Amino acid sequence: MSIDLSLDRLQRLVQHLPAYTRPTFHIAGTNGKGSVSAILSSIFSASDPLSVGRYNSPHLVSVHDSIAINNQPVDVTVYANARSRIGQADQDHNTKLSNFELLTLTALFIFEEAKVDVVVLEVGMGGRLDATNIIPDEAVCVSALTSVDLDHQFFLGNTVADIAKEKAGIARKGKPFVLGHQKHAEVLPSVQSVLNATGADLVPSLKVIQRNWDVTVDGPAQSSFCLAAEGFTEPPATPITVHMPCFSRDIQTSLPLFGEHQLDNLAVALTAISALLTRPSLATPRLIESITPETVARGIQSVRWPGRLSFHLVPASHKISRPLVVLADGAHNPASSLTLGSYITHLLSLVDAKSPLTLTYILSLSHSPPKTPLQTLSPILPPTLPSNSPLKLKVNIACLRFTPPDEMPWIKHVAPAEIRDVASSLVPDAEVWVADEGSNNQLEHALGWAAEKGEGGLVVVAGSLYLVADLYRFLRQ
Repeated sequence: MSIDLSLDRLQRLVQHLPAYTRPTFHIAGTNGKGSVSAILSSIFSASDPLSVGRYNSPHLVSVHDSIAINNQPVDVTVYANARSRIGQADQDHNTKLSNFELLTLTALFIFEEAKVDVVVLEVGMGGRLDATNIIPDEAVCVSALTSVDLDHQFFLGNTVADIAKEKAGIARKGKPFVLGHQKHAEVLPSVQSVLNATGADLVPSLKVIQRNWDVTVDGPAQSSFCLAAEGFTEPPATPITVHMPCFSRDIQTSLPLFGEHQLDNLAVALTAISALLTRPSLATPRLIESITPETVARGIQSVRWPGRLSFHLVPASHKISRPLVVLADGAHNPASSLTLGSYITHLLSLVDAKSPLTLTYILSLSHSPPKTPLQTLSPILPPTLPSNSPLKLKVNIACLRFTPPDEMPWIKHVAPAEIRDVASSLVPDAEVWVADEGSNNQLEHALGWAAEKGEGGLVVVAGSLYLVADLYRFLRQ
């Protein structure tokens, strides 16, 4: 493996760089940390006149889009100049940093140079030894941990308890540590042991409640969900209410991120903000005073997070015979696949069960042992119909490889033929298409095949965020 989980070289180099001083929300977790970072940055951006930095990994389409200011990818020239300076410092001091470490320092340098009011910093992997954990204690406002599950065991440990300890390693003495909803009971004691040793303050996550649509709060009811490409309509946003201890009245708004799990992610984000506002000494008066119930509600309502249960309409072209409704999701481990599978079941409950439906999966996977393709795919294959549904469902499956992500040479794909074998074992009656291993434009060919085989219905692009990135590159063409 070419990943060196250690902060020693980073600690040597940061001594020769400008000090990082931006007020920072540091987010770790197996699943959901990207969504939490998107919600936080959206709320901060709605709290005008705050300037907001956000760092996410992996990048979606290109390396520099992992660094955003005010929810826009950093200017390419700004990125190139900052990366050059960090790279030169790395060379001058012979620290031999990895690409991810260089990218992380580039992000921190850009945020410091821009003097942003607040930074939302997503951990890359783990927490304790992740490059983002190089930030000084005094810069951290709040640390937060989303759901913890098995992933990256080679680096983080073989049990959920071990992984939770690694992720809780971002905790800082005397600072709030928000713990999101967990399905594994062993997470809490593992996290608590780390916080006791660190001296951080545990803050349990708030409860976000889904409510009925209220025209006085949410406006006119949205159109009903439709899967037909000609009249496609996304499902409506989720009306929510939540009590935040920092405000005298409840927040009522709607969340446009899909899936029940996003209520838990929203709860983590709002708990982090509440922890900040109830301890105003954690940040600047400008940051504290800019956040109000109105800006929180507005930020939630306007949040976007591409590639996580995101709907897209792929137009017809000379290679794609008809328009396609696509649901893109970066589910890449058993826990996130279970979330995707549950959401697909929910969607199937919204369609007209009297008409047959074609469900086409376009799948690619990363090679990441001990996680297996079977473990990742079995939560979504075969799809689970709603209880007592008479819906007749035809399943098609396309198996392909994703484009290797820039500056991440350790990422390898699972052979499409191996995905085919697993998918066929899970759904024996599915029609399966396999890309030639060496062919180019595999996603476009898969979309063309989906258009030929499916007469209406839904296409699900999943299995890897790198495949989702291929979809966004295709849509930009």
